[in-house]
Amino acid sequence: MAGSEVVLLDTWASVFGMRVRIAFMEKSVHYERREEDLINKSPLLLQMNPVHKKIPVLIHHGKPICESNIIVQYIDETWQNKPPPLLPSDPYLRAQARFWADFIDKKIYDAGRKIWSTKLGEEQEKAKKEFIDCMKVLEGQLGEKPYFMGESFGYVDIALVPFYCWFYAWEKFGNISIEKECPKLVAWAKRCMERESVSKTLPDPHKVYEFALELQKKLGIN
Repeated sequence: MAGSEVVLLDTWASVFGMRVRIAFMEKSVHYERREEDLINKSPLLLQMNPVHKKIPVLIHHGKPICESNIIVQYIDETWQNKPPPLLPSDPYLRAQARFWADFIDKKIYDAGRKIWSTKLGEEQEKAKKEFIDCMKVLEGQLGEKPYFMGESFGYVDIALVPFYCWFYAWEKFGNISIEKECPKLVAWAKRCMERESVSKTLPDPHKVYEFALELQKKLGIN
């Protein structure tokens, strides 16, 4: 790691890694990205995240920071001299932003995963309803605002927008239209995609769909 002050251990399809990459681009922070093979995890990953053994891991001056939302907060605080701020300055609004990022972590990933990892039938129908219900809660929080916390793209948007590259896969597997169910949320996602940090980070949705098909084969689902 000689010569690398800021290193990100990551993998291309990880929505959690995408959060960190978007935050770095927003703050114009230079870093070295290392692609991890999650089947054969590197000794560095196991050393830097011995508790969860997961990506992403930010290594700054040789010290690890784990968990994507915590990393994004760390980036915002460490490079606070670089605009734009990712979290609101008001303590109440900061708490609200953390609440919604936590909701996304606890609800959206699992709900979306269930759509492609469950077989057709009652189980998948239940998964689809759970997913749409969660998305509608988020759409209600977004309301008529351009971004989740108001006029500026920030922490909550970064927490959620990487999932947009999975929308196509979820729609294909679940035979649903997210845009029909949550039009304001999809309009928000398209708005976020106009930002270079987002458009350059999110992979092609069709590539993500192919990746999910491979995961299904490995799990013996399809």
